[in-house]
Amino acid sequence: MILGVGVDLVEVPRMEKSLKARWGTRFVERVFSEEEIKACERTRAPAQGYAARFAAKEALVKALGTGFSRGIQPAQIHVRGTERQRPLLVLEGRALEVAESMQVAGIHLALTHTDQTACAFVVIERIDC
Repeated sequence: MILGVGVDLVEVPRMEKSLKARWGTRFVERVFSEEEIKACERTRAPAQGYAARFAAKEALVKALGTGFSRGIQPAQIHVRGTERQRPLLVLEGRALEVAESMQVAGIHLALTHTDQTACAFVVIERIDC
């Protein structure tokens, strides 16, 4: 049974501006895991990767219906996989606790981007007992 759906768009130029800001390094370290940072920095257009991953985090909390509240932080949500792999969302901490309390059994993620926009679509499901 579908429990929630979330979608989010992030403008790549806006992400690029955030990355270049004087607080850009702090932003990246607070929002993304080391694995996510390495994956983005290996590409020719890191801002696209960061934008897509940020959109995925936002889409997930929309699907949960919580937003970034109830103790859920962006750094507790990890996007794994490369452009050649199916993207996966991995939760930890409070994000995982909330998902478990909602009986989330599956999380499906689709990502896409252009030079200007990154989009993430998340569907969360629960197995009915």
